[in-house]
Amino acid sequence: MANEEMNLRQDNPGRAWYVVHTYSGYENKVKANLERLIHTANMSNMIFNVVVPVEDEVEIKDGKKKVVPRKVFPGYVLVDMIVDEHSWYVVRNTTGVTGFVGSEKHPIPLTDAEAKRILKSMGEEELKPELDVEVGDVVRINSGVFENYTGTITAIDAEKGRLKVLVEETPIDLGFDQVEAI
Repeated sequence: MANEEMNLRQDNPGRAWYVVHTYSGYENKVKANLERLIHTANMSNMIFNVVVPVEDEVEIKDGKKKVVPRKVFPGYVLVDMIVDEHSWYVVRNTTGVTGFVGSEKHPIPLTDAEAKRILKSMGEEELKPELDVEVGDVVRINSGVFENYTGTITAIDAEKGRLKVLVEETPIDLGFDQVEAI
């Protein structure tokens, strides 16, 4: 899963991407309805993101190339959420939704690898994670060759979700997901 999503899942272990079945052609309406309900039902702490998986496809019409979005899974919408009785009810009873993929009362989440593959194919790779640190802060590295080492941040590229860390006088380029603030 996306780096940010993986970090957020550590904080919310029940959080996962679920597949919601919709009436064919209603995917965008379901997305809009769900996003509206997230705010009106105060569900932003349980329902985080709604995505209609699309890929750009090149069409040639009248001799001209045109890039158009094509639904990857017509009749389906992905919802990033923590499922409990209330959040399940809100999504299940959204206009245009016919149900979750999985058993009626127990939806089955996508694996992190499946969700990452779908989001990446859409060009929506990971949203850049937020890391509450500044240049000069000390961080612990949590993966790779320098796992469990600490280092000092020398540069941050929030746009790319990357930072430079100086570990024992060695500059290292790391992703936000590879460090934790200490």
